Amino acid sequence: MRRSTRGGRPSAAALAAAAVVAAVLAALLAWSLWPATAPAPPDFGDRPRALEPGVGPSSGVRDGGRGEARQPSAPVPEPTRLRIPRVSLDARVHPVGVGDDGTAEIPGDAGRVGWYRHGPAPGAPDGSAVLLGHVDDRTGDLGAFAQLYEVRKGDDVTVAREGAPSVRYEVTAREVVDKDRLPDEVFRRLGRPVLTLITCAPPYDREHGGYQRNLLVYAVPVPGHG
Repeated sequence: MRRSTRGGRPSAAALAAAAVVAAVLAALLAWSLWPATAPAPPDFGDRPRALEPGVGPSSGVRDGGRGEARQPSAPVPEPTRLRIPRVSLDARVHPVGVGDDGTAEIPGDAGRVGWYRHGPAPGAPDGSAVLLGHVDDRTGDLGAFAQLYEVRKGDDVTVAREGAPSVRYEVTAREVVDKDRLPDEVFRRLGRPVLTLITCAPPYDREHGGYQRNLLVYAVPVPGHG
């Protein structure tokens, strides 16, 4: 979600990405029945960096530390299900993008999770694979991502994929950010791989658009899996 510096103006791709992020946040904030008095969960860990320590600048995509650019990889299978066993999160995953009206396509069923298909897929060798979900729905029932409030460092995360083995991740960090300060690297396409899970967080203010913050959970690949 970085802007191009070419010619001093943002590229069309950067503007489109920024619009998508804004639409995603607006769609997430539209669901507004999580108890207004519920506290935001505490942060833990550090947000995964695009570059691993000791890796040089540029794209951050290196081959075995030798400095050669990594060759384009084959398409990565689409995710179909997300599981975090310790918190009993088990939800179907569907690809989401941008609708004809310019807003993000978030699953209508709050019990399901959306994969942002214009970015990396879980299991991709580079970039941030983004999954989005609701914390509640209009009936007052909790959404699939309400369980993210209970995750801990070290929790096991499994993503099932279409026609391919599942990939495993380990939760390393969680943070709560203001809704208008979503970190740029959340939607990055390059650098070390990470799974990023996003939902809403209190406080809730109906007069100012609903939830005022976002909860982000980060998980990194488990070596030897996927």
